[in-house]
Amino acid sequence: MSTRHTERTGPLDGVRVVELAGIGPGPFAAMLLADLGADVVRVDRPGGPGLGVDPAQDLTNRNKRSVLVDLKAEGGPAAVLDLVERADVLVEGYRPGVAERLGVGPDACLARNPRLVYGRMTGWGQDGPLAPTAGHDIGYIALTGALGMIGPDPDGPPSIPANLLGDYAGGSLYLVVGVLAALRHAREHGEGQVVDAAIVDGTAHLTTMIHTMLGAGGWQDRRGVNLLDGGCPFYGVYATSDGGHMAVGALEERFYATFARLLGLDGETTAARHDLARWPELREAVAARFRTRTRAEWTGVFEGTDACVAPVLSLREAPGHPHLAARATFAEHGGLVQPAPAPRFSATPGTLRRGPALPGADTAEVARDWAVPALHPQESKTT
Repeated sequence: MSTRHTERTGPLDGVRVVELAGIGPGPFAAMLLADLGADVVRVDRPGGPGLGVDPAQDLTNRNKRSVLVDLKAEGGPAAVLDLVERADVLVEGYRPGVAERLGVGPDACLARNPRLVYGRMTGWGQDGPLAPTAGHDIGYIALTGALGMIGPDPDGPPSIPANLLGDYAGGSLYLVVGVLAALRHAREHGEGQVVDAAIVDGTAHLTTMIHTMLGAGGWQDRRGVNLLDGGCPFYGVYATSDGGHMAVGALEERFYATFARLLGLDGETTAARHDLARWPELREAVAARFRTRTRAEWTGVFEGTDACVAPVLSLREAPGHPHLAARATFAEHGGLVQPAPAPRFSATPGTLRRGPALPGADTAEVARDWAVPALHPQESKTT
C-alpha cells in the first residue's frame, strides 16, 4: 500500500475506480468520486482527448492518478483488465459498442471481476434509435423538454444553461448516484452490474416537479409565463444602473413584502403581485427601481434581509463573496482557484489532495500500488 493511499480521506476511501479517459460528464463524475476519497486511476490514451486544454489545468482530473494505455495496441486491453480485476468501479463514456470493440466492454470486465460496477455515461443511452449517433448537451436537453422551458421571453429562443443542466446535472450526478447504489448492492450481494446513465434520462427525471405542476394546471407548456421561468416579476433578474444585475426570488408573501419595502415600491404597485394581468406593470416598476442604483448599492440595501435578493456574480467574482469565502466554497490548490469538494461530511471530509493528473505520470506508482506489473514491467519487482 502506498503512502499516498494511507493519507487519502473521504467517505469513499478504499474504493478503487478505473476511468477510461473521455470528455465532459464522465470525467466530472469520476472527479466527484475522487473528491470523496476514491482512488481513481484514469486510463489516458496516447495523444489525449484533443480538447486543447492544458492537462495541468484540467480541474476535472484533480485527485486522480493517470496511466497511459493504448487500448488499440497489443496488450492494451489486457492491462486495463488487470486494473479492472482489482477495481470496484469502472467509468466510461464511449458511444455504445466502442468499449466492446476495444475489448473492455461489460462482458469482458464482469467476467474478470463479477463484483464490478460498470458505469456507462452517454447522451442518448445504450439503446434506442439515437443511441449510435453523436450529440451534445444542448441536443439532449432539447428533446427532454427541459431546454424549451428555460428563458424569460415566450416569443424568443430558449436560454442556454451552458452545459450544466444536461452533462453534469442530468449526466454526471445521475451516474454517481447509480454507481454508489450499485456499489452498495455489489458489496452486500457480491453481484456487479452495468449502470446505464443517459443524459436524456437524467434530465427528464429532473423535470419531475414541473411535470407535476403541468398536470395539475399550475404550469403552462411554454416558457416565460410561469412562476419559475422568468414569467413572474418577483422571480427574475434585473439590470442595475452600472450594467450589473440582481437576482430576485421573493416568492413567499412575507419575503415579497420585505423585498417590495426595501426596493421602494408604493403600496398600489406592491399589490399587483396578486393580479396576473398586472404582472407586466409590476415587472416594469421593479426594473425601473433597480435601474436607479448600482449593483453594489442594491447589494447593500438587501444584505442581511429575508428579501431573497442576491447580486449576480461572475465566475471570477464568486470566490470573493463573503459567504462563500467564509464557507471555503472555493479553494486554491497548486495555484488554481477551483470549487471545493462537495457535499460536506462531518467525519470523513473530502479533500483536495492533488492537482490535475498528467497523462501517464502515475503509471509506475499505480503499477506498484495496484500490483499490476503489466502497466510498467520494470516496477514488477516492487509489488
